Amino acid sequence: MGLGSGCKTIFESCQSVEYGGVLLTLPFLLVNGLMSFKNFFTDRSKGYYTFVQIILSYAFMFLCRIKTVEQSKHLSPGEFGKLLGLDRLAESKCLRQVFKELVVQNKTSDWGMYLSDEWINDNQCCIFYVDGHVQVYHGYLGNLGKKHVSRQKLCLPGMMDFWVNDGDGKPFFYITGQVNEKLQQALEREIIPELLRIKNITISEIDKDSKEPVFTIVFDREAYSLDFFARLWNEYHIAVITYNKNVKDQWDESEFTPYTVETEYDSTQMRLSERQFEVNDVKMREVRKLNTSSHQTSIISTNQILGINILAKYMFARWCQENFFKYMRQEYAIDKIIEYGVDEIDKDIIVVNREYSNLTYKIKKIREKISRRKAILFVEMGKNNKDTLESTGKYLKKELEIREELKKLEKEEENFVAQRKQIPYYIKIGEMSEDTRYNKLKAESRHLINIIKIICYRSDIAFANMLALNYKKSSEERMALVKSIIYAKADIEPDYVNNQLIVSLYSLATPRDNEAVKSIYNYLNETETKFPGTELKLIYKSATF
Repeated sequence: MGLGSGCKTIFESCQSVEYGGVLLTLPFLLVNGLMSFKNFFTDRSKGYYTFVQIILSYAFMFLCRIKTVEQSKHLSPGEFGKLLGLDRLAESKCLRQVFKELVVQNKTSDWGMYLSDEWINDNQCCIFYVDGHVQVYHGYLGNLGKKHVSRQKLCLPGMMDFWVNDGDGKPFFYITGQVNEKLQQALEREIIPELLRIKNITISEIDKDSKEPVFTIVFDREAYSLDFFARLWNEYHIAVITYNKNVKDQWDESEFTPYTVETEYDSTQMRLSERQFEVNDVKMREVRKLNTSSHQTSIISTNQILGINILAKYMFARWCQENFFKYMRQEYAIDKIIEYGVDEIDKDIIVVNREYSNLTYKIKKIREKISRRKAILFVEMGKNNKDTLESTGKYLKKELEIREELKKLEKEEENFVAQRKQIPYYIKIGEMSEDTRYNKLKAESRHLINIIKIICYRSDIAFANMLALNYKKSSEERMALVKSIIYAKADIEPDYVNNQLIVSLYSLATPRDNEAVKSIYNYLNETETKFPGTELKLIYKSATF
């Protein structure tokens, strides 16, 4: 009846359990901090399911590529419950209700900050990849600004998230823009202060005479500005690496020298060249790569201590972040709306006036019509000059009609221009009319779900890297193997005498896959991972028949 303090996690002997391989990911989930939520959220005072069981249910579902709670309706609840030590998986309505109890505590940001602190400081990361990702919105409740969605080559309403990842594509944290912030604004206002906080660095402590930067940020051309790069170095001692913009000159090919550049799996040869210049008393480096087609790819950096080949390595590794977005959209449905509803935005935020933009659009369209009419008029006048005298009347009549249309269009243009002069270009959100005022989608539920998905993704990557001994060159192949392991059936055998939970994984498709999995059993067993909510230590092995 839901009046108890939570049911116990109890395993029984089960054979051929669907998705049994997902239990092999549990050590990776725990290492990446899945259960650390207990330090921030108050547990349920009563109810059948505990928060630990619900969070674990969500994590297992996402790893099994069950992307939404609604899709859990098509699972066998009793079968999936065996993976959790429960009689059944909670139904979708119950999952949402218990999850909402977590959301209303408003502790998601605290948990996310703790995790990002742990991940960044544990890895001692000093190279950060930053990029924006648009969550496109097709609903009617939100009144969102339009963003350019590069993957669709369209401007669509949506929420802009700015993600911070490491060189392998693993995410640390993300921030969500209020309205139409650009990458440059997000870096200076939110991302850099957060990174300085995580690294426990204050501006007054920075040795600005040192050539070594506090850290280096890698991003694309969206935030390109030489003055901005110089300001980051002068004020924060932060270096940047990005692509150069508007490159028109060509360097002589004799300037390029072959260098060995290390990649994720092996090394490659690149022909590189470097020149230096100054902007606002800040030394900057321009590195170019000569491609086989004689095209020159230009890179700008304010980092003075990295070798030219290391600089190229970090810049071209930026695709790891693009691959991360693609993988998360396909495998984890990261763009899925979790909760319907909108919240208000700070009314003092200054944005471009929508009425001004609408009038500008109308002026642009009218001017296009005027240009087309003038082109038609020019053609008609040319025909009149070349044709016989008898046909002049016909052409004059046509020209008069076009000139009348031009007068009307020019009059409309003058009216719109006059109206636009009366309207300010910038306006506070609070001064916008109710029907056009910007708002934002509810973010707490989505943030909490995304943190769980981030932990699952990091677990995927850690699992795949452990399989690298047998799958050295193809990350896609290794990630596919991880999915195959998760989908594999397994026997679950609890041993309450020795406090063990024995997971016997069934055979995979090929001997190579089986050898890859067997090679990591010993490592996983040495972690002595205990199943959350129990004292059972997980033991992994292959099933034998």
